[in-house]
Amino acid sequence: MYLQTTTLSETISGLLGLDGVIGDVVGGLVGAFLVANIMLIMTAFAGPWAKRKITAAFGDRIAVNRIGPFGLLTIVTDAVRLLSKELIVPEGVDRPAWDIAPMVIPFSALLGFAVIPMGNGIQLADPETGLAFAFAVASIASLGIVMTGYASNNKFSLIGALRAVAANIAYEIPLVITAASVVIFTGSLRMSEIVAVQAEPLVSVAGITIPTWFAFVNPFAFALFMVANLAEIGRNPFDIPEAPTEIVAGYQTEYSSAYFVLIYLGEFIHIFLGGALAATLFLGGPAGPFLPGFVWFVIKIWAFFLFTQWARSAVPRLRVDQFLDIGWKGMLVLSFANLVLTAIIVGVIA
Repeated sequence: MYLQTTTLSETISGLLGLDGVIGDVVGGLVGAFLVANIMLIMTAFAGPWAKRKITAAFGDRIAVNRIGPFGLLTIVTDAVRLLSKELIVPEGVDRPAWDIAPMVIPFSALLGFAVIPMGNGIQLADPETGLAFAFAVASIASLGIVMTGYASNNKFSLIGALRAVAANIAYEIPLVITAASVVIFTGSLRMSEIVAVQAEPLVSVAGITIPTWFAFVNPFAFALFMVANLAEIGRNPFDIPEAPTEIVAGYQTEYSSAYFVLIYLGEFIHIFLGGALAATLFLGGPAGPFLPGFVWFVIKIWAFFLFTQWARSAVPRLRVDQFLDIGWKGMLVLSFANLVLTAIIVGVIA
């Protein structure tokens, strides 16, 4: 069972014997450093290695297995290969925007983890508007995408950026509205309270207690959230923002070396952030039996990552018009219907 008692920054400042403003600042910085590095390590593991292994397994192929045990040192060789390449700057780029954009995309995702409860005491901050904060900072990535396309002085990059932002807008609204249905149940935007409500028992069957995870309480909302989440992170059937096999890759076409690595990292950090939000809102956050809460949190976000890789391997890509039609004409209507129905049910029960 998950029970939030203190934030990570408070724990660290207490261990260091600091208090007041200095303790808050130092504890926050150290905690942010730890959380950011944990996410970056998982991303480095997921991108160059796990994605290839999982995709190859679905396609009955042999993935990376030559460098290190099980091919694990491919992570190191990919990092060296990409970071050692020349950073090519095309003519006519808007240099300030072109330089800043690759940093905005991963930074926006890392900011979202500041309010995610990852276990008892493993949460950087727990503001009353935590859920709104997570969605707000995650949406900053759209600004970074627009900057990459605009600043690249390439019409294909600009079109790719606009295509990506159109996709984000079409599915971000249903995503937020579906999350709002969870807020109706909990009556709070505070992430720790959303998790705490789900720790209550829902029903007991044959001596087994099923918790009040909102995936059980409202499976329709959970399904909507997962579909909208796939679109937000650009995974099949909603990966039209890049679609490198059909059209020019998109907003990141002109980037190379460390800048490409930052954009690539941002993409995978957003996948883990999407999994963290799904776990927090619908799967009890870090709650789970026997194992520590942080272990359950990691298991749940990796399960979401596996789901995205299954979709990438098994579900065909949609055309851009189909993609947008589903978002505006399907997901938006269904998310509002779910919100109204949830409000009616909660109002009647209350």
